Amino acid sequence: MRRLGDLEAEVMDRLWRWSRPATVREIFDDLKGARPVAYTTVLTVADNLHRKGLLRRRKTGRAWLYTPEWTRDEYTAGLMKDALGHTEDREAALLRFVEHMSQEDISALAAALRAAGHSPDQGSDQGAAS
Repeated sequence: MRRLGDLEAEVMDRLWRWSRPATVREIFDDLKGARPVAYTTVLTVADNLHRKGLLRRRKTGRAWLYTPEWTRDEYTAGLMKDALGHTEDREAALLRFVEHMSQEDISALAAALRAAGHSPDQGSDQGAAS
């Protein structure tokens, strides 16, 4: 999964926040208040996001309705998984990542591990087979 460009991220952000299908016209109308952008540019970005598998679309009348393929959390998790897959030393990469986390994020990570059934107190051998 690749990282989004600036305009792609703005389009996706609106669709994630709205939690409903939207047309390019709706996205464009909202975007033009925040930045100068052409309707055709937003149309191209939405089409590109669809071709990349990040948006679903369905025809309604003459317009397409766009919906994110994944939630924001699923997309972010995919980015994190891909980033981790680019290192030969996962333990070192995770260590560097955790060293730069706030205490609040560390607590959230511990809670996520517990919720997923991976107690932080069980050591690193439990997740080796997954």
